[in-house]
Amino acid sequence: MTDRIARRLRIHGRVQGVWYRAWTLETAQGLGLDGWVRNRIDGTVEALAVGPAEAIEKLVTACHEGPPAAKVERVEVEDAQGIVPRGFTKKPTV
Repeated sequence: MTDRIARRLRIHGRVQGVWYRAWTLETAQGLGLDGWVRNRIDGTVEALAVGPAEAIEKLVTACHEGPPAAKVERVEVEDAQGIVPRGFTKKPTV
C-alpha cells in the first residue's frame, strides 16, 4: 500500500476526563487505521495514526471536534514513522 502515511497528533484543550481517548480509539478503528492513543501528564492527548492518507485526514478533522464533552483548543499534526502493529490501541499515560 503506497498511500499509507503516519501522523502524530497532539490534541490540546479539555481533552482528558471527557472520553477523548476512547472516542479516538473508536473513530480510528472505524476508519481502519493502525496506531495508538494516550494521555500525557501535561494534559494533552497524543495519537499516532497509520493508514491511507484519506482516512488519516478524516481522523485529523474529527479530532478538532472530539467527543461532546471535549473542548479542543488546537491539534498539532506532524509526520511520523509508521512502524506499529496492526490495530489501534490505548496506551498508558506518559
